[in-house]
Amino acid sequence: MTADQIFLISLLGVLVVFFVWERWRYDLVALAGLLITTLLGYIPADKAFLGFGHPAVVTVAAVLIISRGLSNAGAVEFLAHYIKGATSSPTLHVVGLSSLGGLLSTVMNNVGALALLMPVAIQSSLDAKRSPAVVLMPLAFGTILGGMATLIGTPPNIIIANYRAEITGQPFGMFDFSPVGGVVAVAGIIFVALIGWHFIPMARRSKNAPQDLFHLQEYLTEVKVPEDSKAIGKSLSELESATEDSDALIIGLIRGEQSIRGAAWREHIQVGDVLVLEAGPQGIKKFVSALGLELTGTQPKEDLQESEPPKKSPGMKDEMLLEAVVPPDRSWLVGRLAGTLKLRSRFGVSLLGVSRQGTPYRGRLKEFRFKAGDVLLLQGEKEVVLEVIGSLGCLPLAERGIQLEKSGQAWLAGGLFGVALASAIMGVVSLPIALICAALGMVLLTVVSPRDVYHTIDWPVLVLLGAMIPIGGALEQSGATTVLAQFLVNVTTEYSPIVLLGLIMVFTMLLSDIMNNAATAVVMAPFSFAVAQSLEVNADPFLMAVAIGASCAFLTPIGHQNNLLVMGPGGYRFGDYWRMGLPLEIIILAVSLPLLVLFWPLTG
Repeated sequence: MTADQIFLISLLGVLVVFFVWERWRYDLVALAGLLITTLLGYIPADKAFLGFGHPAVVTVAAVLIISRGLSNAGAVEFLAHYIKGATSSPTLHVVGLSSLGGLLSTVMNNVGALALLMPVAIQSSLDAKRSPAVVLMPLAFGTILGGMATLIGTPPNIIIANYRAEITGQPFGMFDFSPVGGVVAVAGIIFVALIGWHFIPMARRSKNAPQDLFHLQEYLTEVKVPEDSKAIGKSLSELESATEDSDALIIGLIRGEQSIRGAAWREHIQVGDVLVLEAGPQGIKKFVSALGLELTGTQPKEDLQESEPPKKSPGMKDEMLLEAVVPPDRSWLVGRLAGTLKLRSRFGVSLLGVSRQGTPYRGRLKEFRFKAGDVLLLQGEKEVVLEVIGSLGCLPLAERGIQLEKSGQAWLAGGLFGVALASAIMGVVSLPIALICAALGMVLLTVVSPRDVYHTIDWPVLVLLGAMIPIGGALEQSGATTVLAQFLVNVTTEYSPIVLLGLIMVFTMLLSDIMNNAATAVVMAPFSFAVAQSLEVNADPFLMAVAIGASCAFLTPIGHQNNLLVMGPGGYRFGDYWRMGLPLEIIILAVSLPLLVLFWPLTG
């Protein structure tokens, strides 16, 4: 092994460690790796940024824009509406949602599919008086599974298809993934819908909507006592009847800069006092309305003294409480303090509470630092709150309602997408060009606004791909992947190629559970090809094994964005995922290996 090979393999190992550690964002880690490799001369300076123009990067960006167009046009809302009628039993509920999620993910980005269906899942659970935990994890898994069936369903498939084009001159086609990925997706969804959801811990499934919705019934909320409040002069113990009626619990009292939680029950309420409550959305409404209090959100004391009181009471009909979840990578809230938002003074919207993994934050709201997966409780006029949620880069957990006037746009968006796919399948133009044309058409026809384009694109993933593709090329050109592949072949000489095919899939699955699936595909594609070359067998089944394995992020919430998105609303814990995910991955392995050999023969 040469010095260059040792360095590049070591660098790859360091990058993987940082990807798993998550101390810094994976796009920054990948970009740092690219710059180091370039500065040390392993990648020519004039080729360092060619990865950002790679067809895989362009295709992923186009798919995200098209997904937003289908969402804006209401093409999915009509389908999702019919799920509400299939909630008579938990099994039927899970079957409907996970199947629809899988179907949508075959033609659009699976994160987008989940974002569209998650409010439907929550609202239908509320209507059925069923915990959303029953359906949210199966829905997330279903959307991930559905992406395996087509080229554009998930970034790993796009990466693998374009890698095959580089090494053979011919990429995988739109439906080349379907014979194996489609069957695997169907088998996986059947397991999740009929058996898998029973593996979700009973502690999560036993919480019934609407009072225990999301297992977030207890929010930490601050309310201020104005001059005309009915609470003035009363002790906190005298307010017990009001708290019982509204299901709100007073847990503390703040007067000025002093917190007197320990002796709060002996104190009488004064003008300007701040009560600290734990309550659900309806409980907050009842408590504030009954006593004539003001919602403070996360406003610092000095801001509260200077700002005007709200013009409308939170008990009025045109104001409501809405929840939103912070997605990974797409929200600028991640890492910021809640106190810096000042939503009330800027937009007239109050941040009333926050929750992490189904547990309310038990500190001052302004000192809360956001992480991906956190759930926010916001109060204000519905349209304003929805607009603020979008500007924060969050996903609403409430349905917007079906808009019939969009039916024309739905057909238009679907038609543009269909023409693009047909053009690519018939060989009129390449898939990236066809998809970019469809995305541009949606922008020109105002289905997607220019602002939506830049908000929709998952820039960290594109930076990751643009940086990792040249690093992967350097590994391959140096012979490092060949050395690693030959080592694996030498230590498994007594086993058949099918065993090595299974080992590569298992290793890819494990890697995808702890790091981004696109990075997993970029790392494993050249390695699997080198293994196939060492065995002197067809490389296609090995590449397909990587595509499937990279999409199998079912053991942890950090392996895939969809897993993390449902963690807060479902009240799941980190260790809940493997209970359903482990048997699912075993089933996928058992189903896919014989299909890979059948449809992509090793001797082909």
